Amino acid sequence: MGRMKDIATDLITYEEGALDVRETLELFALLVRSGLAWSLQGSYGRTANELMHQGYLTRDGRVTEFAESMVEELVAT
Repeated sequence: MGRMKDIATDLITYEEGALDVRETLELFALLVRSGLAWSLQGSYGRTANELMHQGYLTRDGRVTEFAESMVEELVAT
């Protein structure tokens, strides 16, 4: 139950636009791993699919090395 509460909090924070890039990638990775990306409202599944298509997430819900390098570049600037 505790983790579901954390996910709900993360989703609210995401909806408010208050997650940074890394937090957003980690949230969507978790949503893909748990299957929630496909059972929440459609925008979550579409965003997860787009993140996979762009090479930021794997199909099994891991943040890719490509995404990690992009985040590092963003943080460095």
